[in-house]
Amino acid sequence: MITLKSPREIDLMRRAGQVVATILHEMCDMVEPGISTGELDRFAESRCKELGVKPAFKGYHGFPACVCISVNEEVVHGIPSKKRVLQAGDIVGMDFGVIYDGWFGDSARTVPVGKVSLEAQDLMTRTEEALRRGIEQARAGNRIFDIGHAIQNYVEGFGYGVVREFVGHGIGKALHEEPQVPNFGPRGKGLALKEGMVLAIEPMINAGSHEVRVLSDGWTAVTADRSLSAHFEHTVAITPEGPRVLTER
Repeated sequence: MITLKSPREIDLMRRAGQVVATILHEMCDMVEPGISTGELDRFAESRCKELGVKPAFKGYHGFPACVCISVNEEVVHGIPSKKRVLQAGDIVGMDFGVIYDGWFGDSARTVPVGKVSLEAQDLMTRTEEALRRGIEQARAGNRIFDIGHAIQNYVEGFGYGVVREFVGHGIGKALHEEPQVPNFGPRGKGLALKEGMVLAIEPMINAGSHEVRVLSDGWTAVTADRSLSAHFEHTVAITPEGPRVLTER
């Protein structure tokens, strides 16, 4: 069942989203060669305590950390570790969420570690632009696949692959609500979008094939061809004025 949020509820979700945006921004500022993904995760957990929120991911279906941190060919759901030390030239995706007063916020960014290749920088820049184009379609009267079509149509022009196995989702009192929000699909098809829907829109884009594999840890998804992958996400409310990004600083 899809739950429509009132303006007051969207304002509460905006508060959750602002905490997510703040902590995620701080983590991105910490990224440099020599830092471990485990250190980033510990920082996020400590900031959640300081700001009086709960990390949304820790313990979710058994996930062992606060942040999903995915490096280079890792697409999503990477498990942070003190042993995973970031190197110059890496790109690192951080997917993070919190629970504030019972409401969820969810966002992701991919950032460079020091100086990166032009290929890596282009992939990140274009994936973030794909997110912007998807958000622009989150309007009452449009269809759910309009979001995915805007993303797919843009990135496939660069020869990139759009991940199929993982998609965006509704969000609210639960981390994952209906509907699913694919990052691909035919324009004008699927569920009609309505005011009050709140969606986590999150393109996961591979520099090569769209195919992915899950590693033996049961969580970390990697590109099948080991090409680079980038991930950007915002929590977005559909309002009478158009899309309202709740996780933007």
